Amino acid sequence: MSRDVYEYATIRVVPRVERGELINAGVLLYCQPRAYLCARVELDPGRLRALDPTADVDCVKEALGAYELACGPEAGPLAGESLGGRFRWLTAPRSTIVQTGPVHAGLTTNPEAELSRLFGKLVRL
Repeated sequence: MSRDVYEYATIRVVPRVERGELINAGVLLYCQPRAYLCARVELDPGRLRALDPTADVDCVKEALGAYELACGPEAGPLAGESLGGRFRWLTAPRSTIVQTGPVHAGLTTNPEAELSRLFGKLVRL
């Protein structure tokens, strides 16, 4: 079975941007040859509140959910964009509470399994 190039970025929460402290709350994975784009997110409210006791957990969850929405068939304002265009838009640098880390690449035979592996390694404790 052939291996295809994929790109991924962590989705992170930086509740107090001026402090630069963050937690990984998701992974965004794009594999052009397999026409695959998916985000998986999970917020640990306790870890978020450890960085900022005043953080609005519901608001952060909603922002994280936007990454999952943008990858699906009901992609909202990104619905007309190609999967690659969506990935580039989602990984563009921004200085907001929810943002992505740098883009990394790898090879995979199964993008969905790779997303699960990365999620377990980078997001879950």
